[in-house]
Amino acid sequence: MKDFRKQKWAPWALSGLILVVLIAIWTVATLPEQAAVNVDPEYAALVGQAASTGSKTPLPTPGDVGEKLWGHVSDPFYDRGTNDKGIGIQLGYSIFRVLVGFGLAALVAIPLGFLIGMSPLLYKALDPFIQILKPVSPLAWMPLALYTIKDSDISAIFVIFICSIWPMLVNTAFGVAGVRRDWLNVAKTLEVSALRTAFQVILPAAAPTIMTGMRISVGIAWLVIVAAEMLVGGTGIGYFVWNEWNNLSIANIISAILFIGLIGMLLDTLLARMARLVSYKE
Repeated sequence: MKDFRKQKWAPWALSGLILVVLIAIWTVATLPEQAAVNVDPEYAALVGQAASTGSKTPLPTPGDVGEKLWGHVSDPFYDRGTNDKGIGIQLGYSIFRVLVGFGLAALVAIPLGFLIGMSPLLYKALDPFIQILKPVSPLAWMPLALYTIKDSDISAIFVIFICSIWPMLVNTAFGVAGVRRDWLNVAKTLEVSALRTAFQVILPAAAPTIMTGMRISVGIAWLVIVAAEMLVGGTGIGYFVWNEWNNLSIANIISAILFIGLIGMLLDTLLARMARLVSYKE
C-alpha cells in the first residue's frame, strides 16, 4: 500500500479538507446570535440595524457569498451605468492597467539593468538613487501623478510603473553581474561582438533571475492597483470594492477579494511557467 503523502492527489485532498474546515468555521461564526449584545452606536449605524439588535451577525454567511459569486459569474460583463458594472468589466480595467504599467516598467528596467550589471561604475553611480527611491510607497506618488498628469487612468498606470520597475531593475542587474566570467572570457576569445554576447551569453544566463524580478513586480503591481483605484475611483476592482463598502455589501466585498486572489494567482502562475522555460536544467 502506497504512502498517502506520496499520492499525486494528496495535496488536493488536503486542500479540500482545509477548505471544508474553513467554511464550517465561517458558518458557525455567522450563526444568528440569540442574546442581544452592546454594540457601539456609531458602528451599528455604519453596518446596519442587525448589529445593534444582536439578532444576526453583520458578516455574510457562505451561502450569501456563494449567491453573490454566482451572480457575478453568470453575468460578469453587464453595464448599467457608472457605479453599476459587472465584475468582469472591473477586473478587465484593473488587468489592463497592470499590464500596461508592468510592460512599460519592463521596457525600462531590463535594458537599464543590463547596463548597470555590466558596468560597475554605473552601478555605483546609480545605486544611491535606487536605494532612496525603492522603499518609497507607490501610493506616495499618486498625489504628484494626479497633479502633474491630470488624468486618473494614466496616474494609476504611472503608479504601477513605479512599483514594478525596482524589482526588475535590481534583479536584472544582479543576474547580469553574476554571469560567470569564464563564459564572458570565452566570448572574448572567440571575438564575439558585444551585442551578440549580450543576447547569446548574458541574457540566457541571467534570464531566471530576471524572471524572478518580473514575478515579484507583477505581484506588487496587482497589490497596488487595488489601493490606487480606491483613490482615483471610476473603474477597476479597487473602485468596485470601495463602492460596495459604501453600499455596505460585505458579501460583494468578499466576492471581490476572492476574484482578486484568483487573478493574482493566475498572473504569478503564468510568469512561473515562463520562468521554468528559461531555467537551465542539467
